[in-house]
Amino acid sequence: MNLRRRHFNASLIGGTAAAIAAGAAGPAFAARPKHKLLHGKLFTIGNAAAGNVLHVYDADPAIAEPLTSAPTGGLGSGAGLGSQGAVTLSVDGRWLLVVNAGSHTVSCFALSGRGLSLVSVASSGGLGPISVSERHGLVYVVNAESSQVSGLRMHNGVLSPLADSTQYLSSADAVGPAQVSIAPDGDVVIVTEKGTNLVTHYSIDHDGRIGAPQPRPSPGQTPFGFAFDRRGRFFVSEASGGATGASTVSSYRIDDDEPVVISAAVPNGQGAACWAATTPDGRFVYVTNTGSGNLSRYAIAPDGSISLDAAIAGVTGAGTSPTDFDLPRHGRTMHVLAGGPTRRIYTFDVGSGGELTAAGSVVVPAGTVGLAAN
Repeated sequence: MNLRRRHFNASLIGGTAAAIAAGAAGPAFAARPKHKLLHGKLFTIGNAAAGNVLHVYDADPAIAEPLTSAPTGGLGSGAGLGSQGAVTLSVDGRWLLVVNAGSHTVSCFALSGRGLSLVSVASSGGLGPISVSERHGLVYVVNAESSQVSGLRMHNGVLSPLADSTQYLSSADAVGPAQVSIAPDGDVVIVTEKGTNLVTHYSIDHDGRIGAPQPRPSPGQTPFGFAFDRRGRFFVSEASGGATGASTVSSYRIDDDEPVVISAAVPNGQGAACWAATTPDGRFVYVTNTGSGNLSRYAIAPDGSISLDAAIAGVTGAGTSPTDFDLPRHGRTMHVLAGGPTRRIYTFDVGSGGELTAAGSVVVPAGTVGLAAN
């Protein structure tokens, strides 16, 4: 056994069951005090219809075995979610939120030096949650089956529905949402809609509730994942229906709660750009090109405009279908979930100029979706 591997002992933490808002309480996992779960870990979910499970890996790909797995207290969909943000960390890094698409719930895990524990499970406010976002205790979820966005409050890890916070997307019809995210200033909720080629936003009032949907056309076709930079601008990958070589990326700023396009549909010559992430220093935005088995890098100018810096910045391989990915806050590594036959999380070292160097990979279970790294 690799001596660097962390060891976990399963034990129920008193009071956990009382905190579960819906579903059965899952086990809590306590680490030895000298080991820290809060940093250097990767989190993903199995999404099985028989029972959703959170899997935890070390960020070091040399430690290939999962550190632990824990039931989420909900059910998965048993199929791909086609979304970014199925697994997400809270802004302060203390909590991990995951969607349970099959049971229409969201779960919250506590992350601490003592380990990992399931704190609560609550209704997503609709049907088929696929993406979740948190800002300072305010949580919003997008539900694909019911085409709705709904809010929750989180207090000490306990999730509770926020009354009168549910709104439809651009319509009550199936619109194919891909991601929901609360802007860094906490004033706006953004949702990308693949099926309608719209970016829909909602203003947030002082109670955390959102107003009516305000859709706007996307400059590129099939807007999918997006990521904010430290200045509150956001960058949207546009899969162009998966057409070969047709992917693009657009950048936006938010003026008076209104998204405004800065750079429109900048091409990268790759296929099915679907997920996006920015570097902590705000210099680059990356997208995973699911159809091409690689990643592209765009440079971010001071005004938020973007230019293609490397059409192929990193490679996972033909047929690997890279999807979710994340950069920890330190920005020195990137982790990419590939849902193809290889079923791996690939790790890249990030250089000072944004260059990516392959650093290894770990095998994950079939059906795995979502990825968060700390």
